Amino acid sequence: MTTYIVVADAARARIFTRDALTLIEQENLVHAEGRLHEGDLVTDSPVAEATSSAARTSDEGTASQHEKEMFAKQVVKRLYTARTENSLEKLILVAPPKFLGLLRDKLDAPTQKLLIHTLPKDLSKATLEDIQNAVSDMR
Repeated sequence: MTTYIVVADAARARIFTRDALTLIEQENLVHAEGRLHEGDLVTDSPVAEATSSAARTSDEGTASQHEKEMFAKQVVKRLYTARTENSLEKLILVAPPKFLGLLRDKLDAPTQKLLIHTLPKDLSKATLEDIQNAVSDMR
């Protein structure tokens, strides 16, 4: 049985498969916009210059959230494809709490049924060995 393990943050998703106890990294999705500061995501326009900094901060938060949601959709789309191609039988998600919530919210119902564990932790830059240790008892 193939278990997919997604280790992600707002800018990177590493997709592993596990047969028995061995993890194999299959894909590495990168979303560079997820690393940008909120101010870099919002273009300053004459209208924006005239608004208060509080209003701009609100817009910037929206831009940052939008980028996170776009990347979560991209990751979930990849999982959907794996499920419809019958290669995904079980799913484990590992991500910081807020991004983990986005991923879970975006999963379609049939894929959600395959979700067996979640781990609210940022291991996106961790070594293969550290990831394997973190998910080794999740079956």
